[in-house]
Amino acid sequence: MSEETRGPVAPKDPTAKRPFYYIMRNKEVCGSPQKDGRGIQFIYESDGRLGASAKLVGNLEDESMIADLDTVSGLRKQVHSIGVSVQKAGEPVNVKFAFQMYGKTDPYVTGTTLEMELPSDGMEMVMELSRFDWSEDDNVPGQIRFEFPQAGMQAKVTVAFYLNDGFTAPEQTEDRSIDFEGEKYKEMIADSLVQTGNVHRLKSAIERARRGEEVTVGYIGGSITQGAGAIPINTECYAYKSFKGFCDLAGCGYDSNVRYIKAGVGGTPSELGMLRYERDVTDFGKYDPDVMIVEFAVNDEGDETKGECYDSLVRKLYNSPQKPAVILLFSVFVDGYNLEERLSRVGESYHLPMVSTKRSVYDRFYLSEEEGGVVSKNQFFYDMYHPTNTGHTIMADGLIHLFKTADLMPDEPEFDITGINPPKGGEFEKVYFVDRANIDKTPAVISYSVGDFTGHSNELQFVERNLDLQGTGEFPENWLYNGENKETDKPQGASGESSFKARIKCSALLIAYMDSASIEVGSAEVFIDGEKKLDIDPHIVGWQHCNALIAFRGGPSKEREIEIRIPDKDRGKRFTLLGFGIVD
Repeated sequence: MSEETRGPVAPKDPTAKRPFYYIMRNKEVCGSPQKDGRGIQFIYESDGRLGASAKLVGNLEDESMIADLDTVSGLRKQVHSIGVSVQKAGEPVNVKFAFQMYGKTDPYVTGTTLEMELPSDGMEMVMELSRFDWSEDDNVPGQIRFEFPQAGMQAKVTVAFYLNDGFTAPEQTEDRSIDFEGEKYKEMIADSLVQTGNVHRLKSAIERARRGEEVTVGYIGGSITQGAGAIPINTECYAYKSFKGFCDLAGCGYDSNVRYIKAGVGGTPSELGMLRYERDVTDFGKYDPDVMIVEFAVNDEGDETKGECYDSLVRKLYNSPQKPAVILLFSVFVDGYNLEERLSRVGESYHLPMVSTKRSVYDRFYLSEEEGGVVSKNQFFYDMYHPTNTGHTIMADGLIHLFKTADLMPDEPEFDITGINPPKGGEFEKVYFVDRANIDKTPAVISYSVGDFTGHSNELQFVERNLDLQGTGEFPENWLYNGENKETDKPQGASGESSFKARIKCSALLIAYMDSASIEVGSAEVFIDGEKKLDIDPHIVGWQHCNALIAFRGGPSKEREIEIRIPDKDRGKRFTLLGFGIVD
């Protein structure tokens, strides 16, 4: 054997493995397309997500250790090193692992980012935290990224936290396999059916699809409807899987005579959903859904009316010209949270079909296989909020079970909700959205002047609509205030040309705007007939996404003077006005 081929004379002893727990284990990821051709999977870890992953995936039960993960200082106190592996089918590629800390000054700029490149061959590589230069501005663990050389690449990733001396880790156990064809699984899915309600519209849609007529199946909701946690997000989400189930039942090819519309937007409640319907679902009258699935059960804590916006949205859908079958779907978070009790009253009052994922899976999480357990929390949840591919399959199967059940039931007269008093209130049923594109065509807008809101923002919330993987910007026809009046010398509190002003005939009004974590984004004030009604702070949510707030409600329909004013302290910052929700 030559010197060149001989191994080391005295190989080092293996390093003793520290106690560890997983925060990801065989987690499916897919690189979302970027402008430079790369693919990136973003996994957000702020707002308690990292601790929830340690609890869910790593069986961590020590509350003080879980709490440590809420801050960078706590993370560094507990974690010695991070082990990462990436397993991709086919030829290995180099993948960058990045763990970004959010900064105190500017969340996305001033924190430390830990980076490591590793091959996608399944081999674990370990990074020691002590080898990095840490920023004094570090605040909280922010996000983990897996960066692939090409978009669309899929892999399974595992991330383990190896602990510093003095910390112990729980035993890391294996998940049981899931029998998707077994009787226990079928019983679990059957339990998701809250009520069939009046099935006339749903049966009619199925029968028309069978005859080859054009039928549109639409979905509206939050990030779960968007497909968060599904890998890939466009075809493994519950929406597309249940759409395929509808097509299979009707004997149609996917997207042949049956059209698929997915309009989920992460972090948004029905308060914004009722403004998005015409734009995101009907495309301003281009499509008329025959079936509409509504999923806001875990998003509507953000609805300031506590149910009236949801009720109004459901009535808006049900009473639309196409008379769609409206189905209410109740998803669930890892801690069992949802608003099913609040929102199901709407479905009960209007005799609507309702499907509850929580009812089917949640109690079973705590059962052994012998007791009737089918799926574990780790198998169902991608993170503390969103389902895995398995979770999305279970949600879809609940809807498909409803489709099949309704199909076998006898037909009945259509249920008329006209005379029913809205259980949560229906003031916003007639709301419609006005933005830069249609404001000149809106009779309710008597006049308007944009002031210094002359810009057009491209800093949008991008979502994967329908079968798209690229992401579509929400509310692109907006008005941007870009801080031109930074050097203003107007007196404190003065109303000037910088304000956006409009005269609108309405009985209620919502303002849609863009949230942001950037320190370059400022606040706005809303005045109605000269009286201040609303302060808008885009930083409350803490990330870039669409939002809507009620400026006023409950009055008669009449002309009102609307002013959106940038306060003096924020004249040098940006603010994006997405549009108005008008009730006339």
